[in-house]
Amino acid sequence: MTALPIDPAREAHRARADAQFAQLKAGARIVFAAVLLALGLRSFVYEPFNIPSESMLPTLMVGDQLFVAKWPYGYGRFSLPLGLPLFDGRLFDRAPRRGDVIVFKSPRDNRTDFIKRVIGVPGDVVRLRGGQVELNGRLLPKRRIADVVVALGEAADCSSGPGRPDFHTRDAAGRSVCRFPRFAETIDGRDYAVLDQIDGDLRDDTAPIRVPAGSYFVLGDNRDDSADSRLTVAEGGVGLVPASNLIGRATRVFFSVDGSARLADPRTWWSSLRRERIGTAL
Repeated sequence: MTALPIDPAREAHRARADAQFAQLKAGARIVFAAVLLALGLRSFVYEPFNIPSESMLPTLMVGDQLFVAKWPYGYGRFSLPLGLPLFDGRLFDRAPRRGDVIVFKSPRDNRTDFIKRVIGVPGDVVRLRGGQVELNGRLLPKRRIADVVVALGEAADCSSGPGRPDFHTRDAAGRSVCRFPRFAETIDGRDYAVLDQIDGDLRDDTAPIRVPAGSYFVLGDNRDDSADSRLTVAEGGVGLVPASNLIGRATRVFFSVDGSARLADPRTWWSSLRRERIGTAL
């Protein structure tokens, strides 16, 4: 008995199916490699971060997108996706410097991302006197500079709270804006801008706090609108930030929009872009 020849059509179909399966496997490998690369970059190199509040005005604005470098302070639990507790402590641990803008998990819940500026490192004694930072018995230099002007649509509110000053005004073009008093502060030779809207705010004067080992004292640059180390977690602040909660150092704004864009109107996409903020180093 002789074997029947294979139908050429069936052979061609089988060849096409094998080729398609091979392409599918190759595509799956590429996708898997891309996912691993993205997770690796996010875990160990850079992670994007969005600014959701005004607590870091004027340095950072709502709508800023920035890169957070993961390696400057080493790697801990919160360097990993989902904060997986795969190891204790920090690998390649290095301390933040005073003046660094850091991103960390809030000690309130170990889930919410916060961004603040480091003022006190372990061993420092920090207090505020009349709205001015006193570090190890010496007041940080603070001087008045030009007001910061924020378009009304870019600020949640020009008012600093019930019964407090309202900084709403109009610019030279007649547009509604918020004009906030701005100051330059210097720490360890590093200058940055802060807002101090209210004289005599309850957070303008604090008791001295000695920063213990493994913790950091942080402040928002918008001093009258920031939940930070001046208040404990129970009081609505974040208290002292444990080194274990560090995610990384904010380095540069890579994108920024003012919130005026409408999805259904492409013409507003370009006008909402804050081009002057793209590339701003922190």
